[in-house]
This record gives sequence, structure tokens and C-alpha cells, in this order.
Amino acid sequence: MSELILAIDQGTTGSTALIMDTAGNTLGRSNVEFPQHYPKPGWVEHDPDEIWQSVVESVGRALAAAKVQPGRVAAIGITNQRETTVLWDRADGRPVHRAIVWQCRRTADICASIKAAAHEQTVREVTGLVVDPYFSGTKLTWLLENVPGARKRAEAGELAFGTIDSYLVYRLTGGKAHVTDVSNASRTMLMSLEKLAWDDGMCSMLGVPKAILPAIAGSAEQVGVTCGVPGLPDGIPITGIAGDQQSALFGQTCFDVGDVKCTYGTGAFVLMNTGSRVVRSRFGLLSTVGWKVGDQVVYALEGSAFIAGAAVQWLRDGLKVIRSAPEVEALARQVESSEGVLVVPALAGLGAPYWDPEARGLIYGLTRGSTVAHVARATLEGIAHEVADLIHAMSEDLGAQVRRVRVDGGAAANDLLMQMQADLAGITVQRPRELETTARGAAMLAAVGRGLFSSPQQASGMSATERTFEVAAPAQQRDSQRRAWADAVRRARGAC
Repeated sequence: MSELILAIDQGTTGSTALIMDTAGNTLGRSNVEFPQHYPKPGWVEHDPDEIWQSVVESVGRALAAAKVQPGRVAAIGITNQRETTVLWDRADGRPVHRAIVWQCRRTADICASIKAAAHEQTVREVTGLVVDPYFSGTKLTWLLENVPGARKRAEAGELAFGTIDSYLVYRLTGGKAHVTDVSNASRTMLMSLEKLAWDDGMCSMLGVPKAILPAIAGSAEQVGVTCGVPGLPDGIPITGIAGDQQSALFGQTCFDVGDVKCTYGTGAFVLMNTGSRVVRSRFGLLSTVGWKVGDQVVYALEGSAFIAGAAVQWLRDGLKVIRSAPEVEALARQVESSEGVLVVPALAGLGAPYWDPEARGLIYGLTRGSTVAHVARATLEGIAHEVADLIHAMSEDLGAQVRRVRVDGGAAANDLLMQMQADLAGITVQRPRELETTARGAAMLAAVGRGLFSSPQQASGMSATERTFEVAAPAQQRDSQRRAWADAVRRARGAC
């Protein structure tokens, strides 16, 4: 009888639970959404108790869908929205405030003060990150400064901080474990990227008492066992943890240096395995931890395009040229090319490698012959161009050409977009059998951590390629399209 793994994928809008076997088959799946809270413009919060209830419910439904007894679960793997910050009472597990979500911008002033004090380079060198409200450190500073009594209680060791993985492990173990893994710790702006330990200087800079920080564990090791969880027996080991994008990198079996994955969601997240070396980017990419399995630490470069699937949503909701997102492929196929129309989907500025928050979305090259089909096709090309920019920047940083990219996420189901990606980046695109590689990565890590596989490579059988897209366009055409894209980006940035 095959061993079963429970993978918990705790995301920004909902919690997904998958029951998988060690052959990589999904036997049961459930997603439960939970409320988003917006107390002020630019502020985003989650109620940790609502997150926990969504996890418990999704686990129960997934087990029911799989028609298996909870006692058959051999291990639990967790993957999570990464930078979202929780501060809770160690004694009873009650949060002292709602969780501050990774999207929240309330700490912009704290970030500005760090920059004004000329600490940007230090942050970059120690943590691999940029100074931005995105990361957990300044969110924790805000909580300590704004929740009455929080700092005094934190210094006394009465409070516990964690990203969502830490909070879930605490709840799953009945309060017995306060731990995070290296991939999530690397997103806090508090961990030394090279030492894999909480950094005294960063904690001092952000005013964070080390007494509230979780222990840092590997990504595939036992960190605790279930205790008092509704619907689950006590004693199930929790043996895999990774942040969502790192989990997808693992789930896509990107185990070799230079392997790249791209997750197409609202934005596009591109990660490259850089092996045991911390690669410092010349293009504003983030250096981060991929995972730690045993004594092996794998680092990664990360870049993101702010708008990917959201550009298709804009065609649907803003321009109303399609009724549902999947319709964009059929509309774009009505024409053989975009006929010179270019769309720069800078609807929220441009991320790496440009880092231009003032850039604006652009439709360029329209003629009397242009139709909504040309715009739809150019929008898909714009997404592929953004990802190609990131892949090429990573190639330059690594000093080696990327040969292939493995893809996942909702928009990866679009065959036309995937062929465009191959043609415009000049690389092979591989799409897995199932696109939920984030949860799959958590399951694979848990299986390794439980000893069901002896190595990540042995766990690779849990993932399988469904289709490969090879480069079909001639190099001359690609070069022409890339030059036109570069010109359109300059215009989107105001340099006509």
C-alpha cells in the first residue's frame, strides 16, 4: 500500500489541501477561501484564526474526496504565502493582531527611514533582499511599535513571531513547536543569507528581540507531530516546509544549477537554482534560499513581473473583450501575428530588471487594421517578453545560458502563451502533468523528510512533464520582436 502525504498549500486568498501518494498521484483535493481585510487604503490583513479554520476544513474535505482514513497519512508538508507576518501569545496561541499580509504597504515609512540611514547596501549584503514593505521584518517592527504592550511582552519572551508556516506548525503541534524553514526565514529581512541564522545586526536595525524568533530548520526534516488537530490523529510527523515559490522550484525538480521555473499567476515569478553559491544580481534580482535538505543548501535568484495573468483579467474586466480568461487564447489565435501591436503590461509599474514604479501600461503600434485579436495576442506576447527579460537577466548573473524553463500556474495552461514563451526567450518550455507544483513540492519535501525517498532526485518521480514546447520561430524574427519590445518598454517608461 502506497504511503500518503498531506500537502497544505496556504495561499493569499485560500488554503488548499492535497492528498498525494508517493507516485505523484493526487487522490483528493480541496480549496477553502477565507476573508481579506482592508482596514485602510494600502493595508491588507488576514485573521490567523480564519486561516487556521480554512486549513482544517480543506484538510477534512481533501481526505473525504480521497476516501481515505486520516490514519493513512504518513507525513505532512506545508507551503505558504511567504512574507505574511503573525505575532501571537506563546501561552494560548492567540494572535495579538491580525496578520499583516505580504501585499500590505503600511511600513513604507519604516523602509524610507532605513534608506535614509544609508542601510540599503547592508540589507542587500546580509539578507539578499531589497528594502521594501514586502518583506516580514518591517511588518514585525510595526506590530511591536503599534500593538499596546507588544514590545515589552516580546522582550520578556511571551510572544512568538512567525510567517504562516510557523503559525501552522504551532497550531498543528498543539503549541509544542515554534519553527520555520530556511526558505521562509530568508524572506524576513532578519536572516543572514550565508550563515542561515538570525542576524544580530538586522534584528538590532529593526528593533526585533531575538526571543520572539522561531528556530530555523531545514526544508525536509521532522519539526513536530500533530497534536489535537480536528480530523487528524495525533502523531503524524510534519516533515516538509518551504515558501510557495521555492516549493514550486522543488516541485518542478529544478535540482541542477541553472534550472529555472516560472509560475504564472497574477504576476509571474521566476526562480533559478544557483546551487551552493549565493549569486549577487546586477539586475536587481533577489538572492534567496531555495531549500535545505540534509546538509545541502540550494540558493536561488528570484525575479517577478508584477502583471501576468492580471493583464488577461484586464482584457476581461477593463476592456471587456473576453468574458472569461481562457477565452483569450482563442481570440489571440484569430490572427497569425500581432502585426506590430505591442502591449507592455506595466499596470503596476515594472519590476526586475527595470524596477520602475512610474512606468505605465502601454498599447503601441496600432493602425486602422488593428483589432481586439491583435491586442489580445500582443498582451500574451507582453507577458512572455517580461518573463524572457527575467530569464535573460538570470543568465547574465549566472554566467551561463538557460536552456529550458519549467512552468506552472493557471496561465501555463495556455498553449499559445507557452509557445510564445519558448520563441521569445529562445528556450525549451516544459509543462508538468499537473500545474499545482507548489503543493507538489511540499509533498515531495515531506516525503524526503519522512525518509520515504533518500534524496530529492529520488522524489522526482512525483512530478511528470505533460508537454514540451520547443523554439519554433527563427532567430531573426525573435531578435526583431525583442528589439521592438525594448523600444516599447522605453516608451512605457516615458523615454519616447
